[in-house]
Amino acid sequence: MAKLSSIKDIYQSPEIGASYKVQGWVRTFRGNQFCALSDGSTVKTLQIVVDRDTTDPELINKIKTGAAIVVTGTLVESQGAGQSVEIQAQELKIVGESDPSVYPLQPKKHSLEFLREIAHLRFRTNTFSAIFRVRHAIAFSIHKFFNDRGFFYIHSPIVTGSDAEGAGEMFQVTTLDLNNPPKNEDGSINFKEDFFGKATNLTVSGQLEAELAALALSKVYTFGPTFRAENSNTTRHLAEFWMIEPEVAFANLVDNMDLAEDMLKYVLNYCMENCADDLQFLQNRLENEEKSKPMAERSPMPLIEKLKFCADNEFVRLTYTEAINILKNSKPNKKKKFQFVIEEWGADLQSEHERYLVEKHFKKPVILTDYPKNIKAFYMRLNEDDNTVAAMDILFPGIGEIVGGSQREERLDKLEKRMTEMDIPHEEMDWFLDTRRFGTCEHAGFGLGFERLVLFITGMSNIRDVIPFPRTPGNAQF
Repeated sequence: MAKLSSIKDIYQSPEIGASYKVQGWVRTFRGNQFCALSDGSTVKTLQIVVDRDTTDPELINKIKTGAAIVVTGTLVESQGAGQSVEIQAQELKIVGESDPSVYPLQPKKHSLEFLREIAHLRFRTNTFSAIFRVRHAIAFSIHKFFNDRGFFYIHSPIVTGSDAEGAGEMFQVTTLDLNNPPKNEDGSINFKEDFFGKATNLTVSGQLEAELAALALSKVYTFGPTFRAENSNTTRHLAEFWMIEPEVAFANLVDNMDLAEDMLKYVLNYCMENCADDLQFLQNRLENEEKSKPMAERSPMPLIEKLKFCADNEFVRLTYTEAINILKNSKPNKKKKFQFVIEEWGADLQSEHERYLVEKHFKKPVILTDYPKNIKAFYMRLNEDDNTVAAMDILFPGIGEIVGGSQREERLDKLEKRMTEMDIPHEEMDWFLDTRRFGTCEHAGFGLGFERLVLFITGMSNIRDVIPFPRTPGNAQF
């Protein structure tokens, strides 16, 4: 009896002469005999050989690009080029017809811009099936990394009344009638009449809630959707994206750096071990794309070499102050080649500065620490100099910052002072301050933008191409 198998399983352990049942979608059908079948399990297609003499001509006419078919047949060594094995079809069923005259995915190269317009079908292309298999592997490896190290997965709320970052760019959640909202005497909207009895938003981070859990469970992480109402149409911004945010009690900044470095190396190695075919395909695709680009715009190294570069090297650790001195004295800065010239301590580093440190100066991944307090969030622990905070950013080639974190401010008086300086209301954050009142301890954590990591590992250049259905200004399709 034929056994139902995925194309990936067939290629991994082929049994020549065995009877197989496969199902998937037609990529191409040539000569009314050779069908390239894809089922999404691998970037490879499986050739199905149809016997023109014994197969109903009407059935053959329905084997079109995009059609869903089920095939039973014998696996044999292929006589043609391009594949090692093929299936000689003995039974073939069309379970979903497709009309090539209107099917938008033709067997040719399509632009990424065009494929974003048909995001509901782009999963069927080699590029996007590879991206989303790799995305799955990254997510799975992150969960496995934390689970194996005794972390607990916390589901932080999506609807929240606080702004963890103090950024203010949040999506409001309301059930009020926008045409006739209830008003207070002073004319302001009366949010006490709203569903939650107060103004609420979609979360920008699960960090604050993760801190609460860590101060009881010791080691936790969140992995969920976050939202930022930033009107930005760049290749690096999404309005809806996913964040990984571990928090660890009784941990300092060094512990935090160690954890982040270990996690990134684990994920990179897992993907290289388990997604070799997809990564090779994406590397080939990237090299073809960049042939027409000037050398300055090309990737600093081939995709897989870049992943090995980060997985195999020890990350260089230095302070923000040391980095500023290196950048101030660098040739690009002195010759004003940087778009943002570094002139003084306190400057907020841009991607061009971060990439210079990684790709040109150290030629290794970099962890920067001890940033000026004025460019970092209120919850980061103030250093003894009263001028910097125990923050850390991890910088990777081609992308700059990939992780941002800190030791958290556990001292109640210092935290309250920083909140006052940054106009963060104490009353609304009283639950957060309670953790500093009752059994506080040093603790630390970091945030990793999941799509940014997927972007780095797949070698794609636009963040809209590494999430299934991107949410950006003016676009909430599908």
